[in-house]
Amino acid sequence: MTDTPINLDSLRQRIDEIDNDILRLISARAECAKQVADVKTQSDKGAVFYRPEREAQVLRRIMELNQGPLNSEEMARLFREIMSACLALEQPTKVAYLGPEGTFTQQAALKHFGASAVSMPMAAIDEVFREVEAGAVNYGVVPVENSTEGVVSHTLDSFMDSSIRICGEVVLRIHHHLLVADTTLRDKVSRVYSHPQSLAQCRKWLDAHYPRAERVPVSSNAEAAKMIKGEWHSAAIAGDMAAKLYGLEKVAEKIEDRPDNSTRFLIIGSQHVPMSGEDKTSIVVAMRNQPGALHDLLEPFHRHSIDLTRLETRPSRTGVWNYVFFIDFKGHVDEPRVAAVLEEVRLRASELKVLGSYPVGVL
Repeated sequence: MTDTPINLDSLRQRIDEIDNDILRLISARAECAKQVADVKTQSDKGAVFYRPEREAQVLRRIMELNQGPLNSEEMARLFREIMSACLALEQPTKVAYLGPEGTFTQQAALKHFGASAVSMPMAAIDEVFREVEAGAVNYGVVPVENSTEGVVSHTLDSFMDSSIRICGEVVLRIHHHLLVADTTLRDKVSRVYSHPQSLAQCRKWLDAHYPRAERVPVSSNAEAAKMIKGEWHSAAIAGDMAAKLYGLEKVAEKIEDRPDNSTRFLIIGSQHVPMSGEDKTSIVVAMRNQPGALHDLLEPFHRHSIDLTRLETRPSRTGVWNYVFFIDFKGHVDEPRVAAVLEEVRLRASELKVLGSYPVGVL
């Protein structure tokens, strides 16, 4: 009994000492970041402050060095926030995302850039592209595919006429909750609002629990959460961020039909990203309409042992029954074997556009 207070006091004193060391080291890192900004500004007036490949390398290194007891992903998240705050000292990063506030896309933006980035909601995917292209923001975040519902066609189509590059990716585990307001009569719910993809991802749960409720698709989950504040007979399907933002209560948690439900988001910008050591490349290819065209397109990748991670087909805008192929594969355009494959594809295709090489998502 008498030993316990002494041990606790000793441990608390040790924690205070460690906190002092952490504070000193974070301040030293921040000071170093300011010096980096000064060097970049003096040497190049158009200097790029956020370096996706450098950030990916730092986070991977932290995860490799981590020995616990915090798991490696949690440790990387802590360093992400430190890096975000230090980067804000160099130059605040402006990020456009598919809004409104409270969407999963905003959550993805915060996961990738940290809380110190300035995030700006946009009403549509093409608006995110326009803001980045005009230079009003540094980067944009847009959804590209969901593990349950597939590709986001608006995002792929936006790349067709844009000079924007892909600078990174982030995968977000998607958890849907059934939310109500404090004025909602729970036993009288006759309408459920959500984004069409979210309604589809929770179809079986809704069939089992609210089979007679009207399912109303809206522009975003956050919009759904906002709408039910004034309706006593309505509920919304949305995530944690929307629930917190609009002060809603969870009636049921994690109602998605697939436990592995995830969405992949792309970070778009205007810069070429150097190799990070573990990279992915995205291209769009238009092939001539002839027998064996798809085989001709894919054969060089097979011969050079390049791993394709995604292949999507979209209708071409240049002619009826013509198609373009969106391809993701492991590797970077600056690697000799990747450059060789792309040169072969360029000779066989009617058009080839490299959308970008970028680090594989770390978190």
